[in-house]
Amino acid sequence: MKLHFKQIVIVIFSIFVSCGADQSDSENNTVPPTTTPPTTEIPTTPISSSIKYLALGDSYTIGQSVCETCRYPEQLKAKLQTIYPETAFSLKIIAQTGWSTSDLISAINTQNPDSNYDMVTLLIGVNNQYQHQDFSVYEKEFPQLLNKAIALAKGDNKNVIVLSIPDYAYTPFTKNYTSENRMKISTELDHYNSFAENYCITKNVSFVSITDITRQGLNNPSLVASDGLHPSETAYRMFVERMLPKVKMVLQD
Repeated sequence: MKLHFKQIVIVIFSIFVSCGADQSDSENNTVPPTTTPPTTEIPTTPISSSIKYLALGDSYTIGQSVCETCRYPEQLKAKLQTIYPETAFSLKIIAQTGWSTSDLISAINTQNPDSNYDMVTLLIGVNNQYQHQDFSVYEKEFPQLLNKAIALAKGDNKNVIVLSIPDYAYTPFTKNYTSENRMKISTELDHYNSFAENYCITKNVSFVSITDITRQGLNNPSLVASDGLHPSETAYRMFVERMLPKVKMVLQD
């Protein structure tokens, strides 16, 4: 069958119009891409208008060889103040360089602090090991100190946080020690920390391990204070970050 020229033109025109209409409909019916609504930051749970914090320990708590605001209890207090600006935080420290568990027990008994603290932290034991005391002393006195810390924290074990003992074998202080001696220090401190953690479990007390941070001291000199032995401000900041989730649980409970 032959088509006249006019018929051919009409057919072609009809096909073009039909295709254009289909494309237009397709474009008009395109579903716009979905967008994820911006997430709304969950507000911080309100806490008490005032928080009393007690830090118990030795040189690692008093912050030997760092500035007063550089030690971890002060850094923790400052951090909490930024998180909870409506709350007034107060801090009392019972700690001194060289103290063993016996010294800390004696100091607490002498100072006789009130038993109304909202949070208590405890970090003790390195001088028991450094002074080569028999481990049985720590086995006897750490539980006494932890139970005292609970009593000072309004009698609530959930208000207490224990920190593991840092490892000074990974500092320049031991550069002249043999590798066997450094390994002995680490092994003994692991024993101390394991005992403390297991006892904390029996008392349902939070235990925060920060020993691994201090074991980066030789590879990262910024983690060691100017005396070549104690943690630096940077290391203490890392302690605080490690502690913070547990601390928030204490304050928001």
